[in-house]
Amino acid sequence: MTVIPYKENTKGKKEQVAEMFNNISKKYDFLNHFLSMGIDILWRKKAIRLLKESQPKQILDIATGTGDFAIEALKLNPIKVTGVDISEGMLAVGNEKIKKKGLANIISLELGDSENLRFDDNAFDAYTVGFGVRNFENLEKGLTEMLRVLKPNGTAIILEFSKPKAFPIKQIYNFYFNKMLPGIGKLVSKDNAAYTYLPESVDAFPDGEKFKAILSKIGYKNVTEIRLMFGIASIYKANK
Repeated sequence: MTVIPYKENTKGKKEQVAEMFNNISKKYDFLNHFLSMGIDILWRKKAIRLLKESQPKQILDIATGTGDFAIEALKLNPIKVTGVDISEGMLAVGNEKIKKKGLANIISLELGDSENLRFDDNAFDAYTVGFGVRNFENLEKGLTEMLRVLKPNGTAIILEFSKPKAFPIKQIYNFYFNKMLPGIGKLVSKDNAAYTYLPESVDAFPDGEKFKAILSKIGYKNVTEIRLMFGIASIYKANK
């Protein structure tokens, strides 16, 4: 079943996701860090550390949003980080942030679709995706396209929400994610659907072994998963 943000809207998932992020873009950074109590920042740092050994010089950040993952990737001393997102609103916030930090010479953010990337085959040493793959309209198509632009032996890092299974974390997580988070998100962002879509999209996402199996089927090698915070999120690492 395809989960979409706006149930009465006749547009496809891709267009609805872009519209949703445009609607919440100005409040996104605040809500992201507030609702996760800043833990999302630590998760990104951990994910980037997994790339330290390979020292990628050309990095692609898919579903870059406001550029947090792209900025964190600078700790790897890359030559260039290219961020791609389907939301113009999120990119506007990200570009402003990057401009203020004086990073526009090394980070480039652009409008683009993960399922139809404009880049040549074998263009990047590594790619990162932070909380973005569950929003893809066609998950396998997006993952295949990202594999295409990765260099041989290049590294994929995918950070995504998971579903904790152990008591009592599962029960606490479900209460917060399904009851508290939508209300806070709606109050601050003024978008009724965005933070209801979040738990619904996480619930529908094939996390853990299912996602690893999809990556392997598409052609990714050395697929591993690091579960974070009792399974609230996972980092998937793989090679081309």
